[in-house]
Amino acid sequence: MIEINATIMAQILNFLILVVILRAVAYKPVVNMLKAREDKIAESLDKAEADKAEAGATLKKYQAQLAEARTKAQDIMDKAEKAARDERDASIAATKHEIEQLKKAAQEEIQRDREKAVAELKGEVVNLSMAAASKIIAKNISAADNEEIIGEFIAKLDKDKIGDLSC
Repeated sequence: MIEINATIMAQILNFLILVVILRAVAYKPVVNMLKAREDKIAESLDKAEADKAEAGATLKKYQAQLAEARTKAQDIMDKAEKAARDERDASIAATKHEIEQLKKAAQEEIQRDREKAVAELKGEVVNLSMAAASKIIAKNISAADNEEIIGEFIAKLDKDKIGDLSC
């Protein structure tokens, strides 16, 4: 059988002392170091998860701001287009009004020129009538008779056919 002597006992005792010393000196610090590393990794994972959530929230925030900026830009473009349309329409209306004013002024001037031409034509007709009448009638007529003859002549004229002018 196995003999237990003092050397084996000393070796067992040495082995146990070595285990206690190793446990105190090496095992606990290694376990503590592994535990600290595990805690650090868990903390890093938690921080990474929080950063990911924060990045997602920031992304959503920026996307909302971008959508809002696009909406504002579209509104600004719509307002600018409306202002340009309104200004164009106002310009067209002002131009039409100015054209109407010029047309009216031109028609008034034409009417004045026509009336002036008719008056001048009547004056020339009177002068020609006087000249013709004086050649035909050799006798001396009174001024009242002369005016009566001229008035009759003018009354006989077709008012629609005095030259190309209407009266």
